[in-house]
Amino acid sequence: MTSRPHLVHDVMTRIVVSVTPLAEFKEIVAVMQQWQVTAVPVIEGQGASRIVGVVSEADLLPKEEFRAHGPGLIEQMRRLGDTLKAGSTLAKDLMTTPAVTVPPDTTLSQAARLMAERHIKRLLVIDPAGALQGIVSRTDLLKVFLRPDGELAEEVQREVVGRLFPLALHRVRVDVHQGVVTLSGGILDASLIPVAARLARAVEGVVDVNCALTTSAAQTAGA
Repeated sequence: MTSRPHLVHDVMTRIVVSVTPLAEFKEIVAVMQQWQVTAVPVIEGQGASRIVGVVSEADLLPKEEFRAHGPGLIEQMRRLGDTLKAGSTLAKDLMTTPAVTVPPDTTLSQAARLMAERHIKRLLVIDPAGALQGIVSRTDLLKVFLRPDGELAEEVQREVVGRLFPLALHRVRVDVHQGVVTLSGGILDASLIPVAARLARAVEGVVDVNCALTTSAAQTAGA
């Protein structure tokens, strides 16, 4: 059976602290400090379930940056959004909107690509009804690299070696150390060597692949 790719709901943080649009500046800072987070979603509506935006540290920092003296006219025009936030005190005026959201079944690679494209550090996870289910950060996406070496070796053996070399399982060795996979042994078809390396590298949690497969007569003898 082919292993399914890891999804956002596998790694997301499920307990998410949030604030309302009328939350005040100091309240938001206090929540971030208490929960050790760098951003909080802003929600409103019946049962406070509708996501209207996100307040991050970047949204709050202009208050300190422009505290001693305001920006010059040119700087005000260039950074109008930050200038407005520096003079704001409520979440509804500080937040970045709309919030970027994904469903729980988003793959980790899709989430990483979206973060890179939008230049953001986190995504809110919502169910089909739009209810907040969790939050996934860059750090969460890296959790896949904590998979044990033995688990990675087993998957590479099953999904790569077992599929490409079903008649040569006894000749192909899979070793994993600190997430780095080493494939060694003798096979008959040299064209499958780069394929094996590519498929092993695609296994989630693999850091790198050393491909030492060969087609030497000595290693393939008795095939």
